Amino acid sequence: MTIPSLASRLPGRPLALAPRALEPLLAATPIEARSGLAPMQRGAGFTVTDGGIAVVPVIGPMVSRGDWLTDLFGIGDYGSVGASIADAFADPATRAVLMEIDSPGGEVGGLFDLTDRIRCLKLEADKPLWAVASEAALSAAFAIASTADRLYVTRTGEAGSIGVVAIHVDESAADAMAGRKYTLIHAGARKVDGNAHAPLAPEAHADIQADIDALHEAFVAQVAGNRGLAPEAVRATQAAIYRGQRAVEAGLADRIGTMDQALADLASHLATPASPSGRSRSSQPHRRNPAMSHETETEIETETETVEETVALSPVVETPTSPEPDPATALRAEYSEIAAIAVQGARLGVTVDAADAMKKGIKPDALRRSILDSLATRAEASAIVSATPQTPAGGDSPIVRRARERAASKS
Repeated sequence: MTIPSLASRLPGRPLALAPRALEPLLAATPIEARSGLAPMQRGAGFTVTDGGIAVVPVIGPMVSRGDWLTDLFGIGDYGSVGASIADAFADPATRAVLMEIDSPGGEVGGLFDLTDRIRCLKLEADKPLWAVASEAALSAAFAIASTADRLYVTRTGEAGSIGVVAIHVDESAADAMAGRKYTLIHAGARKVDGNAHAPLAPEAHADIQADIDALHEAFVAQVAGNRGLAPEAVRATQAAIYRGQRAVEAGLADRIGTMDQALADLASHLATPASPSGRSRSSQPHRRNPAMSHETETEIETETETVEETVALSPVVETPTSPEPDPATALRAEYSEIAAIAVQGARLGVTVDAADAMKKGIKPDALRRSILDSLATRAEASAIVSATPQTPAGGDSPIVRRARERAASKS
């Protein structure tokens, strides 16, 4: 029995594949493919960290649709990647998704549908999607990586190869040496263009080139849109491969970092509360009224921030009729509340380690009490009172009340 190679499948199909992966794939037997290309097994799925980050592996060469031959070679497929990412976003325990990418790319067929699907999944879930090129996000794999909100590359990692290639294998000389002559009986002048048993005709070459050029333009447009780059800048890479810092400088990655670094940064990102617009309050620009004096503006800002801080740190009164949330939702809400308390505490000059509090199981009420106690012992208690409206709408907050008590005791 003859062991098949991928040469029976890949020729004639447009490929978004790194050059060095092309020859090994065409010539490899199943055993060689498994040992030399470290492919991803179909249905690899994802894992979720304790902090709610789903890690999805995108490993090895990929094809549009898996079959018995790709299973034999251990090659991944876009359907499995898409399903894993969809399942990760849908998991109630998931707060964000991180793709671990180490792939030379794969077929063009199905690639753009996958990247469109990933973008839709990200928008629908409203959860962060990050990626790490560890160690390669090349060609089709880079198209997948470009959908991420933030892309890391390791110091020796590679990104790019934004190009398309097609292969024509001319076996006519080998056929003649073997004493074989193929006669292709067909209807339609272009029906057998590109067949392996005859040299590639100029007309067929021109048609294939035009198809490759059109796919390359679509590839460039996808990467440019995803990465916020000008199409001309992406096209100017000429499908080159960029390693480490060079990938960052070319705009193909955002920063240098390993999987561990990306996980730590993403956990920190999740711990930073966002405003209703999706940005943290500190990232929102302050629009200044030209007619407002600097002193008046400062007073209003101080008063507004103090009210926001006391509201954020005030206990939340729960109504008895509120439905009980499921455990995962309750845990996410608790983590979000802890993070908000930590940020507001920092603005008041009280340092709170949100990650440590979550790890130790400290509840939001306990954090509030510790901040109140810290504020109450400060000599600046009187300043806190004077900076706060004397008759807030809902009565004094715990911070203001405790500060007044402390100030009174010192007078």
